[in-house]
Amino acid sequence: MSSSSFGGLPPFAMRYSRNMPALLRSLGCSLAISTYQAGKLIFISPADGDSLIQLPRTFKKPMGVALQGRLMGLATLDEVLVLSNDASLAATYPTKPDTYDALFIPRASYYTGALDIHDLDWGKDGQLYAVNTSFSCLIRIGHHYSFTPVWQPPFISKLASEDRCHLNGMAVEAGEPRFVTAFNAGDTPQSWRADLPDSGVLLDVDSGEFVARGLPMPHSPRLWDGRLYLLLSATGELVEVDRQTGKWESVLRLDGFVRGLARFGDYAFVGLSRFRKTSKTFEKIEAARKASISGIAVVHLPSGKLTGMIRYENSVEEIYDVQVLPGMLRPNVLNTDKAEFRLGLTTPQSTYWGRRKEEAS
Repeated sequence: MSSSSFGGLPPFAMRYSRNMPALLRSLGCSLAISTYQAGKLIFISPADGDSLIQLPRTFKKPMGVALQGRLMGLATLDEVLVLSNDASLAATYPTKPDTYDALFIPRASYYTGALDIHDLDWGKDGQLYAVNTSFSCLIRIGHHYSFTPVWQPPFISKLASEDRCHLNGMAVEAGEPRFVTAFNAGDTPQSWRADLPDSGVLLDVDSGEFVARGLPMPHSPRLWDGRLYLLLSATGELVEVDRQTGKWESVLRLDGFVRGLARFGDYAFVGLSRFRKTSKTFEKIEAARKASISGIAVVHLPSGKLTGMIRYENSVEEIYDVQVLPGMLRPNVLNTDKAEFRLGLTTPQSTYWGRRKEEAS
């Protein structure tokens, strides 16, 4: 493992396998991870052939991350942010010109209220779909309401802010939600806590039927080339599920509580979290108790082999989502706390950096 820090451990110190910088550079991409525990959206990029560089940016409880073209959606504590990438603004970033090849700037915010949104994804016609865990349903994010319910599991009798089944994951196909994961099929407030760990379910959104049951805390369902993958957090496994029979086959078992899954080419990027020592819910989960790594594991899908690892030494204990930023080797992102957010101006034809108030006076 190589270390990103020398002479001590600054915040967000990480170690990584020697091949990680070269792998990301060869793929031509960076990674984005959300950690609600640390309150950060973090970009990880190949600085050169031998080292990685990261950019942590503060957001309130960042959870699901959605990408579509230039747009990024980010679910936070009580709002969903929409950020837009502009390479021209990136190249002329005032404090570090000619450094970044992408710059995500907040352009819209939907004040949803506290819904405990987990997975988030773009659908057809630019719609944002989200898993509303608090109300046990799938929703659309829009201008008129806190949320618009579009689907709920057949076993959920009514919408209530009670986190009845811990609905958490969503796989989108052809612009529509297709599969979801939940921790159980209960219909009473937080019923899932009593059923852990082997009561998880995978449902087909179109039919409302169970595809698989008895899953150990499923998260992050993803459809790649028509094949369905998800993570079993309680056993630390990346698995492939047969869409017809519901049987699953392990691709790889990892040493960690797995959550957050993305793919680029032949590689899957899996988020790893350490066990919450303060959690009475997770203390009964043997695999979670043994989870000692927080970071990202890289799995070569054709062979099912672990081919790379990023491991946080401090600051980051839990990761929720992982996304790949294709074609970006040094992306930047701004939150609404950064002064530059108000100065980055774009039109369909041009980009500008406005002047600070003291400069304009």
